[in-house]
Amino acid sequence: METLLSPSAWRTPSVRAIQGLLAGGQFAAVLDRIAAALASDPADAELHFARGTALLGLARPLAARDALTRSVALRPGSAAAWLNLGNACIDLDEWEEAERHIRSALRLDPGLAAAHASLGHLLHADGRLPAAIAALDDAIRLEPAMAQAHWNLATALLLTGAMARGWKEFEWRKRHPAFRADFPILPGPAWAGGSVAGKIVLVRAEQGLGDTIQFARFLPAIVARGGIPVLQCDPAAVRLLSAMPGLVVLPRSARFEGYDTWIDLMSLPHVLHETPDPTLYLRPDPALVAAWDAALPAGFRVGIAWAGNPAQPNDRRRSMAGAALAPLLATPGATFVNLQIGPRATEAGLPDPTPRLPDLAETAALIATLDLVVTVDTAIAHLAGALGRPVWVMLAHVPDWRWLLDRNDSPWYASARLFRQDRAGDWGGTVRRVAAALAQNLSAPDCRSASGKSR
Repeated sequence: METLLSPSAWRTPSVRAIQGLLAGGQFAAVLDRIAAALASDPADAELHFARGTALLGLARPLAARDALTRSVALRPGSAAAWLNLGNACIDLDEWEEAERHIRSALRLDPGLAAAHASLGHLLHADGRLPAAIAALDDAIRLEPAMAQAHWNLATALLLTGAMARGWKEFEWRKRHPAFRADFPILPGPAWAGGSVAGKIVLVRAEQGLGDTIQFARFLPAIVARGGIPVLQCDPAAVRLLSAMPGLVVLPRSARFEGYDTWIDLMSLPHVLHETPDPTLYLRPDPALVAAWDAALPAGFRVGIAWAGNPAQPNDRRRSMAGAALAPLLATPGATFVNLQIGPRATEAGLPDPTPRLPDLAETAALIATLDLVVTVDTAIAHLAGALGRPVWVMLAHVPDWRWLLDRNDSPWYASARLFRQDRAGDWGGTVRRVAAALAQNLSAPDCRSASGKSR
């Protein structure tokens, strides 16, 4: 989604003075300036446009929609105002209205690259991937350096399974305004996939713990090429990943300069030209596993997690309320184990495991004692899959790119079974289907077989 910060021409001096504040991201200052200006000229369409755009920048889409609705009413010929109104509606999940407004912008200005990018974002979120890809290609044709369009194109391509082109476009994440601060250029040469025999390769983890777990599978390829990978990652992953053969793992904050070349972790499939191997690649600490096994009650153990990191941009779509799991928790014959940590850990009415799960090594050991894990799209899904444990993943109607579409298995994890929403936001139907599958599984002669496509 690409918000336009200014119309093609600012017509009034009062609004021209605000343009620099908008461009600099000083959205609160924009609102302060506009309040006085609107008091003297409440019918200035450009002031309402600037106010709505600043409110979008402050993540206040409801107020932004009101301001931009006023702007287009005063000046219906402004493509920029229609575009930003559409973007506000996207943030409010008002998909039909958003598409109508963005297409209005394109009718007014077919060459508006930002509108093509926003349309592509919207179509992607609605699952219309061929049309989304076409719209994003149009945006890039009009503005080849638009990082947001390249990033959205990458995720749309990867969601379709077009990995080769998808990984190439995925590199644009490092130029995206929302992410580029996370990718400072490091000293020394960046690794582009050449020979690393006898060299130390610093690998910089990025994004969330789930991403680190998912892409750690590519680190043995560096070892196989004679290199020594040194991974810098979240401290919560250090103990677990240190068990991978040939890998040195340091916390992200550690100062390390003795490397020959460096790379970002999620760039590995691009430079290695490799597709994911879905077999297990992480192993828990046997001593920790034994301790957990002794501590847990007997029976068919089902671990559950219902919410991810709230800072993740799509978390409101991928996570659910713990209370929504009630039909699953009512399944007779299962012993449920809480894997949800943090402030939402008590929502499902199970004991809070947070104090007993200080890092992923401890969580991995707990998961290794379970017969099944049921989770939304969180690090727990990746951890269970990487351990080769049966994991049922409940997904939004249009999920994150890594889960693809129209399939109940995963090329990333052989032990995963996917349960998708029938309709956007409908977790109730998804949970009922999971509960029915669990009940069927428990009624089978060998109820310890829970994974994948068949028992």
